[in-house]
Parts: sequence; C-alpha cells; structure tokens
Amino acid sequence: MFQKKQRKVSRSAGPSPIPIGYSKMIQWCLDNSIAVCVVPNWDMSDGNWKIEIRINNKVHVDPTNYTVANVHEKMYEYYKYYYDKYNKTT
Repeated sequence: MFQKKQRKVSRSAGPSPIPIGYSKMIQWCLDNSIAVCVVPNWDMSDGNWKIEIRINNKVHVDPTNYTVANVHEKMYEYYKYYYDKYNKTT
C-alpha cells in the first residue's frame, strides 16, 4: 500500500578548522579554479576517504585512502602545494 522511503546514505568527515595562514592560500586557489575536497570512498565500507582535486573543471583523484583523522591535513597540504606551485607573485 505505502512505500517506505529509502534512507539516503551519507558520510561526513566532520568539521576541520583551517590552519593559521592557510585562508589566503585556499582563497587564492579557489579564485584560480583550483578546488580540493574530501570525498567518501564508497568502495570501502570502513570509512576511508579520498581527496578530489579540480583544476579548471578537470577532476583528479588521489588514489590513496585516508582516514578521517588525516584526510583534512592532506587536503590542506594540497592547497599549499598548488598555491606555492602556481602563485608566482609571492
């Protein structure tokens, strides 16, 4: 008679404060079409995470599996890497 709504599956890596000094680098990357984000690795059921990097609408995925404890740290490392690599005004 009534269909039960299917529950949406989601996963959160939780909040992560931006390290001191990284706001400028992150904003520069976003202004220059470079975005780094944390995405769930749905192939793994134990809560592993991947890092997705978008540069000018091209998507690259870091093949390493990260835990919730270290995924944000790696995301900020990528932002710093791309800022240092492409920002020639520093």
